[in-house]
Amino acid sequence: MKAIIKTKITTREYTENERIPTEPEFIERYGVSRITVRKAVEELVEEGYLVKRQGKGTFVNGHKVFRKIEYVAGFSESCRSNGFKAESTVLQREIVPADSVLAAKLAIPEGASVLYIQRKRTANGLPILLENNYFDLEKYAFLQEEKLTGSLYQALRKRDILPINPGETTIEIVTADDFIGKTMEVAIGTPFFFMQTVVKDQNRQPIHYGKQFYLGDAYIFSI
Repeated sequence: MKAIIKTKITTREYTENERIPTEPEFIERYGVSRITVRKAVEELVEEGYLVKRQGKGTFVNGHKVFRKIEYVAGFSESCRSNGFKAESTVLQREIVPADSVLAAKLAIPEGASVLYIQRKRTANGLPILLENNYFDLEKYAFLQEEKLTGSLYQALRKRDILPINPGETTIEIVTADDFIGKTMEVAIGTPFFFMQTVVKDQNRQPIHYGKQFYLGDAYIFSI
């Protein structure tokens, strides 16, 4: 069963981002057991050929987005350079007080007002990035009025704010909890790259502190 599905993927009978047949459909078509189908699908998910999306089914994995860790590249730019159409949905936008971590990252006093913006980013309609960015409200209050359905960095550049200097960046592997699973439409336990970074402007002043969740199946990072 695994060989059959893999062949259909490699010969492009099942195309990228296409939902494959369900377990009952495979069982009826090939006369195999549910266990056989489930084992084949699970192994192909582990090998990166397939990806499960919560409530939607199992899909052929699409091309990955390549990104250099040390290079400041916006999501829209990364998608465009890899041949994808990028879109964004604002999930949260609120003002929060800076704790000690935010104060240090943004070089502001503890307790100062911070603008928190969370967005779901999609490539060709598939959610691959859950973005959590924190801005000094005093400097970036104008972002409260921006739609932010497109490129954040383009909106900044229009105001002569150039996000060109990466600050300290860390990256680790985490798995989707219930919230991330539902938000990103994947199964609980799906691997994500969790990146924490500070992006600075042309004067090396902090623009935002980011806590980003990149879908593991969709990204390859290079150093």
